[in-house]
Amino acid sequence: MAEMPFERPLAELKAKIEELRRFGSEKQIDFSDEIAKLEEKYVKLEEEMYGSMTASQKLQMARHPMRPKTLDYIQSIFTDFIELHGDRVYGEDMAIVGGIAKLNGIPVTVVGHQKGKDTKDNIARNFGSPHPEGFRKALRLMQQANKFKRPIITFLDTKGAHPGKEAEERGPGEAIARSIMEMAGFGVPIICIVIGEGGSGGALALGVGNRVLMMEHAVYSVISPEGAATILFKDASLSLKAAEAMRITAEDLMGLAVIDEIISEPKGGAHRNPEQQMQTMKEAVWRHLQQLMLMNEEQLREDRYQKFRKMGRFTFPQELVEQR
Repeated sequence: MAEMPFERPLAELKAKIEELRRFGSEKQIDFSDEIAKLEEKYVKLEEEMYGSMTASQKLQMARHPMRPKTLDYIQSIFTDFIELHGDRVYGEDMAIVGGIAKLNGIPVTVVGHQKGKDTKDNIARNFGSPHPEGFRKALRLMQQANKFKRPIITFLDTKGAHPGKEAEERGPGEAIARSIMEMAGFGVPIICIVIGEGGSGGALALGVGNRVLMMEHAVYSVISPEGAATILFKDASLSLKAAEAMRITAEDLMGLAVIDEIISEPKGGAHRNPEQQMQTMKEAVWRHLQQLMLMNEEQLREDRYQKFRKMGRFTFPQELVEQR
């Protein structure tokens, strides 16, 4: 399994342990004491590394190619999934997937960004960056859910909306804005989960929920670190520096009341133990859904409104406070 650059010390230490085991087995030499010391060192290094990850390291983890994608969660958490296609205006966009499913027997609508798992799949899915028709497909499915009183669950995992000329010709700004506006007014429970990279308006278009959950090593921001670095430093290669300044981690956003819960991940990230991650995700989604299903339509709208009103923390310079 591919490791991130910051994980190389762990990989090298693990390789040394395996090499010592293999050499001892071949030469019939007892290296148990040396192996035990290295394993103890490995555990300590692992605790230190994953217990204090920087924003740039979390960004690398959020973009890990083996990280579970939306369809992985849908297939593991839900049953009876029926995928629906097209926006009924222009065409199909494979960067967004969605349809009808059941969660513990409750009919729900699930929608999310879908990145590819290899080069061919990524090209087909435009690397998870939707065109306007993708957002319109998502909104169509959510409108249907609202009509038939089905809860909505969205999965956020995109660098942002596709910025190409052909996308601009079809109105991405309008599509994103309409999705945000209509999600705010739906009378059904909405749970949004940031599972990887929640970037820019492409993520915000699916992010207006009664509950916004975020995985431990995911990131969430109004612009990609590359975009921020281009604007701030005139150099996209400084994206990791920008990531550190943008407060994009789950811990940062929990402190700003942007998200409601951090979903823990297995040590080393969700890709290390997908089965455990699916179970943890399902438990969190079901727990919040049960609470929200106790509310009526007006209560759900008011709950969603109040959630977004409370986001952020504001401070004033002392001289302004004194003037007031």
